[in-house]
Amino acid sequence: MADDMALAPLIRTSVVKTSNGPVRGYVEDSLQVFKGLRYGAPPTGEGRFKPPRRPAAWSEVAEAVSYGAPAIQSGMAPGERGSSAGDPPAPDEPGSSEDCLFINVWTPGLDSAKRPVMVWLHGGGFANGSGGAAMYDGGALARKGDVVTVTVNHRLNVFGYLHLGDVFGPEYAQSGVAGMLDIVQVLEWVRDNIEAFGGDASNVTIFGESGGGWKVSLLMAMPGATGLFHKAIIQSGPGLRGATKADAGKTAQAYLDLLGVKDAASLAAIDTETLSRASVKVGDRMRGFTPVVDGVALPRDPFVPDAPAISADVPVLIGTNQDESTLFMIGDPKFGELTEEDLAKRSKAAAGDKAEALVAELRKVHPDYSPTYLVSAAQTATGMWLGSITIAERKAAQKAAPAYVYMLTWETPVSRGRLKCPHALEIPLVFDNVEKARNFVGRGDEPQAVADQMSSAWLAFARTGDPNAPGLPAWAPYDADTRATMLFNVESRVENDLNAGVRKVLQS
Repeated sequence: MADDMALAPLIRTSVVKTSNGPVRGYVEDSLQVFKGLRYGAPPTGEGRFKPPRRPAAWSEVAEAVSYGAPAIQSGMAPGERGSSAGDPPAPDEPGSSEDCLFINVWTPGLDSAKRPVMVWLHGGGFANGSGGAAMYDGGALARKGDVVTVTVNHRLNVFGYLHLGDVFGPEYAQSGVAGMLDIVQVLEWVRDNIEAFGGDASNVTIFGESGGGWKVSLLMAMPGATGLFHKAIIQSGPGLRGATKADAGKTAQAYLDLLGVKDAASLAAIDTETLSRASVKVGDRMRGFTPVVDGVALPRDPFVPDAPAISADVPVLIGTNQDESTLFMIGDPKFGELTEEDLAKRSKAAAGDKAEALVAELRKVHPDYSPTYLVSAAQTATGMWLGSITIAERKAAQKAAPAYVYMLTWETPVSRGRLKCPHALEIPLVFDNVEKARNFVGRGDEPQAVADQMSSAWLAFARTGDPNAPGLPAWAPYDADTRATMLFNVESRVENDLNAGVRKVLQS
């Protein structure tokens, strides 16, 4: 809550009654904006590692004019800002906290227009990130498409995905998916309240990038989320599987042993910083704690061995960027100077016995790529691209709602062009936030030309389940015969069975 002096320059919205209590936001460039809306009680103390609870109802008007606290970032202390996810926070985003269950809403009007609703799930794996990153500002998208945009904070890393059910019993049976249950509670909030914000609870699209795309994948297999969303967009984050209870249980036991904890009460009493710092000592900072196939909240892997039946009627838009891995490689001192020997070694790490055949096919696709970029291409193909194709194939095999596949091929000029078309480049283009991300997309008119196309496609999909939009070539759903893929660039085009030789090697 901000004080009256801080709020004085703002034009306030009217008061909106929600299921938790009355709220008031501010007006910004014809939009009604609500930041830091609380959707859950603080998941602290004995509420740690448990499913979210509704907040205590309030009767005084809550001023929703600044972002709520993001979740504790992996290995970081409370109050620290930023994350290893790489998405800079907005200037008014506070430091991190366990008390992080907040959402942000941008809407063109507090009326009965029943606009499509787009709920964004941030990246950063399951370890980092927040809905308050500068690139995620939902204003431009809401204004352009006459939609309601929502961004989300939820529990991450050890606070969201520590599987304690095998150790502490039924009360903690869903601790390994607590962060995902936070998102389900957000979607319940949308169902119950979004009409008061000018939205349509029967036309909700969930979309996310990287870890956010994986979250979208998981929600498609979660019974508790069934009916709460109606379209799904997975950007550079195909989630085929969740963690097994066995693996998650071993990680949890190692963590408890490190802390010297033997009972739930002792764990609840430990301070936040100690829990956070210890978490990175028992596993990879980004992958140590991920959602668990617990048999109840998440009863199966999202897309193994097939697409989940409970979301068969949900259209999917899925795709990748051409050079995803350059963003992760550019910090390597040898970036740009890798040798053929490095290529052989690193491609084998990515593709195993298929490495030689894979590199041969990638050379045909990218004859101008040096060993550095061929390594990136191999890592991209074996990871996000193959996973995305697999989801599209399995979705299409249901012969129910369609899947549409895209690839961004436009290359950013920043860093002297060394990144080419990296991971996360599509985010400011999809959000139509070019001016907020010039340090990533570069100067000139090209970024906006691509953003015009991508944002229009995303908005069309959110409205109808079909991404075809004016200015784009005809885009057919994906199937095993034609495998249509939209290639987004300054001049976009559709190609059937994109990189067929690469696909055949990887699927052989």
